[in-house]
Amino acid sequence: MINSNMAEIISQNWQSAIAAVSEACAAAGRRYEEVTIVGVTKYVAPELAWQLSCAGCKILGENRPQSLWEKYEYFKQQTPDANEPACQWHLIGHLQRNKARRTLPMLSCLESLDSLRLAESVSSLAQDLNIELDVLLEVNITQDASKTGLTPQELQQQLPHFMSLPGLRLAGLMAMATLGANGDAARCEFAAVRQLRDTLSAASGLELSKLSMGMSGDFREAIAEGATQVRLGTLLWDRVITHD
Repeated sequence: MINSNMAEIISQNWQSAIAAVSEACAAAGRRYEEVTIVGVTKYVAPELAWQLSCAGCKILGENRPQSLWEKYEYFKQQTPDANEPACQWHLIGHLQRNKARRTLPMLSCLESLDSLRLAESVSSLAQDLNIELDVLLEVNITQDASKTGLTPQELQQQLPHFMSLPGLRLAGLMAMATLGANGDAARCEFAAVRQLRDTLSAASGLELSKLSMGMSGDFREAIAEGATQVRLGTLLWDRVITHD
């Protein structure tokens, strides 16, 4: 059970996040409406995620399918009217193929489509489930071997195959900056993602309008380089949990 004080802290954090993103947009010469906040709930209980949605955050991002399942069912219990869901769910972490069938119907967007093999499985399942799913292609812009995602070269080579897969709407790219990168370095990496998106769009004719990049530590740099979605966790859970 969440007490009123905790609910108020979460509401204050949400308003602070809105203000910070709005300031970053203004500094970049952009409108706040151009950027969507995805509230990352990977470290919190379903009750806390629910309070964040009540505060106004209507797009939530989960890293692990199992955590998404738990929160999704909790939210269903809080909202008897299935025609008016409390929020949309994005998966922002790796999706294992053996968890895809249960996960896909819960998603409005899979932000972490990180291989052609996974894309083929998701496409097949989407057809079985009679759904069409927004997906973002995850790019490993720094080609860090410890990260998931497609290299820029793989994306350019494989994009026609991704485009041919039914059940998937290719909406854009998702990326992370190098962990611990300073502001200038992060901004260069985000700029490279945007430039890659522009190259892919020109070559394919796809709009690829969504760029999901930037987290609590580097969302300002991401917004300056064209992010349309920022994935915020730490900012939203300040004074609620003690780790990112």
